[in-house]
Amino acid sequence: MKYFCNPLNIEYKYQFHPKENGMFANREAADPSLVKFKEMYYLFPSMTAGFLTSTNMADWEFHPFQQEMPIYDYAPDVRVIGEYLYFSASKRNENCSFYRTTDPIHGSFEKIEGTFPFWDPHLFLDDDGRIYFYWGCSNVTPIYGVEVEMDTMKPLGEKIELIGGRDTEIGYERTGDDHVPPKSQEKIEAIVQQMLQMNPNIPEERIPVLYAYMGNAPYIEGPWMTKHQGKYYLQYASPGAEYNTYLDGVYIGETPLGPFTLAKNNPYSYKPGGFITGAGHGSTVDVEKERMWYTSTMRISINHPFERRIGLWMAGFDESGDLYCDQRYGDWPINVEGKPWEKPEWMLLSYKKEVKASSGEGMAHVTDEDIRTWWEAGSNKPDEWIQVDLGKSYCVCGMQINFADYGLKAELPNGAGLKGEEGMERYIDERIHYTRWLLEGSQDGEHFYTIEDKTEADTDFSHDFIVREDGIQVRYLRLTVKEIPFGQVPKVSGLRVFGIANGPLPTPAAKVQVCKHGELDMVVSWEEDLAAGHNILWGYAPEKLYHSYMVFGKNSQKIGALIKDEEVYVRVDAFNETGIIEGKIIKVKDISEN
Repeated sequence: MKYFCNPLNIEYKYQFHPKENGMFANREAADPSLVKFKEMYYLFPSMTAGFLTSTNMADWEFHPFQQEMPIYDYAPDVRVIGEYLYFSASKRNENCSFYRTTDPIHGSFEKIEGTFPFWDPHLFLDDDGRIYFYWGCSNVTPIYGVEVEMDTMKPLGEKIELIGGRDTEIGYERTGDDHVPPKSQEKIEAIVQQMLQMNPNIPEERIPVLYAYMGNAPYIEGPWMTKHQGKYYLQYASPGAEYNTYLDGVYIGETPLGPFTLAKNNPYSYKPGGFITGAGHGSTVDVEKERMWYTSTMRISINHPFERRIGLWMAGFDESGDLYCDQRYGDWPINVEGKPWEKPEWMLLSYKKEVKASSGEGMAHVTDEDIRTWWEAGSNKPDEWIQVDLGKSYCVCGMQINFADYGLKAELPNGAGLKGEEGMERYIDERIHYTRWLLEGSQDGEHFYTIEDKTEADTDFSHDFIVREDGIQVRYLRLTVKEIPFGQVPKVSGLRVFGIANGPLPTPAAKVQVCKHGELDMVVSWEEDLAAGHNILWGYAPEKLYHSYMVFGKNSQKIGALIKDEEVYVRVDAFNETGIIEGKIIKVKDISEN
């Protein structure tokens, strides 16, 4: 298969963690490191108890570690150095070790004993053979860097502060959904004062740090280094994994340890809208000549702040050296053989279409393009079903089935115990689970044929993606759930359908207005129309509209990702089931500023 659809179709492991009323379970994979090693692509996410491989970037095979590894340490970093694949992961308060192997699938990892603690690690091999190490994950301390010795991974000098938060100048670093701070200053003050009363011996110089931790200061984390034409591109994640605004920014330096200057094109990776949001703490990899990929963390954050998934997109450098990532239609089917900025081959056909079900509630959520909402069946008995009516027959080429978990209470396996740092104790469930279902299609709603039969599948794909490249004519799609992990009541957050439709394109977005609010925010609005949705594009130059925000069912959107004193150009594209119509490019400073 040469197509995939975000979130990536892999088996996301369940993990148990304590809550007030007992043990709860949810899925997670995050902080992915992607490398090409010996003609194979290797993907290492957090909380996976192993890694995945692919030959084509679309189909992924899971491999459990063959020996004891630090699977409960977050943010695994992987880099190819010579004949070895190097691995490390982070534990903030203890020395963290490094591991290397020449055969990750069948061989063993040689341990290099750690000599210092770190969080969110990253190794970088320069062209001259020198190795540098970067780390950092805090809303108080910066990203650090240091040169290390190859055989021992010991620092060759003192750590250097490289970049820190600048949320008064950089809009996209501000915390909160759509960069609206989650805490008021009054609430922050009350929390800090309560803590000071409980512990009056806190040193005065630590009080500003306390305000930062308790307040809205952004996390600056997850470094990753890419070298291009002699310059060093230091990528970092911000402001927090639980927000729709989780992203990666980038600084540029002349040396591996800086000094670094904020790149003109920022944020580098940013996906605040669409079916699933978030695109931070990832890795950029050259997989072949003139082709790059970027993989990162996407958020659900319903059951737990760290309920997360993995996304993958095309990336690259433009002629002037700007690092970009194409996320315009970032959770629609992507052709691995395509090129950045190409329009989607298949359009979304299922948005707001009528849904029927065997029982339960929330049926409309199956087609509302929001992974954080779902239909819940009335029982956990086999053969509960949902049915989507597309309204007419279409040429359907791709279908994504998304299962949700909510309020899942489960018991730890016999003999299992929680692991991980204090405050982040959990247990990764490495047992085999099954997600089994039958997907059928029909032209009249009475006579159905099988599209995909996974009633006997030995897999547990919670975001399964089915492709029919030549297309099939379908009006009704019926999903019958046979089995899901832990005998849960079935919950489906999306039965998404993509394909080809005939008909007129939408009309261009009319009466587009852009009003700036201060130096870091703008509100983009347009006249209501009949388009299925809109994509707001912007950038610092008219030919560099590298950032996007997809919206459905609305005709305005606040964009809080601007950079102080940087010019902004905006374009609003409209799309429907037939295709996309591009809008006019607007220079924001020419619009009335309020």
